[in-house]
Amino acid sequence: MSEEADIDAYFERIGFAGSIAPTLTTLEQLHLLHPAAIPFENLDPLLQIPVRLELSNLQQKLLFERRGGYCVEQNLLFKAVLETLGYPVRGLGARVLWGHPEGAERPFSHMVLAVDIGGATHIADVGFGGLTLTGPLRLRADVEQQTPHETFRLLGGNPEWRLEARIGEDWRVLYGFDLGEKDFDDCQAINDLASSSPRFRDNLIAARTERGRRLALSNNRLSIHVPGGPSESRLLQSVAELREVLSGPFGISLPQTDRLDPALERVLARGAPD
Repeated sequence: MSEEADIDAYFERIGFAGSIAPTLTTLEQLHLLHPAAIPFENLDPLLQIPVRLELSNLQQKLLFERRGGYCVEQNLLFKAVLETLGYPVRGLGARVLWGHPEGAERPFSHMVLAVDIGGATHIADVGFGGLTLTGPLRLRADVEQQTPHETFRLLGGNPEWRLEARIGEDWRVLYGFDLGEKDFDDCQAINDLASSSPRFRDNLIAARTERGRRLALSNNRLSIHVPGGPSESRLLQSVAELREVLSGPFGISLPQTDRLDPALERVLARGAPD
């Protein structure tokens, strides 16, 4: 049996006070609240601080220290919570296709969850940065599925599935995955690959959802995206401004380390990606 999550601390962190019955409705509520309360962020790789995946470490960081985390941290915590509530859950590996050429070979560098409810499988993912799902998706091909933010669809399934999001009038592929279950060692390998990648090691990334919009930070570019509407962005000009945005709109309790300001200086010097 898996180690049980601290449900009371998790519910307090995300502001949940509903039914804990392992139903689709409960999953939908948790899936909406989680990315609004626990931001996506990569400060540990940026600061060259090791990321620990044991449940006690995840809870300490994401719940009690009121930090955020990236895909493996977010989804392993969510998996432990769902298992504690009685959901059958499997961790799956995903190959990120967003921003990569069509047909490019991609390793497993992301993690998603398969949740079984009433004989049907749903995909849950609270850790894909600026396009994190805000609701679970039924594992069915070629069906448009509305979440509280964007519309998504799943394609394929023979054997790999692909997740796409509708951005404006276009469909954009996010990642591919199959239904082979990943164990803790597999998740550790995904974590090692993600945390050591230049994207996470050299850049600042943060994201959080709000009702009807998304916040995203890419180095010093702060963007506000409204699904189906216009986006706004501005460049942050100082370490103080970066600190204010991270701790304010993103709700991150910043790590108390003398590595932080020099890392933010490097981010400012690097500037926002094209």
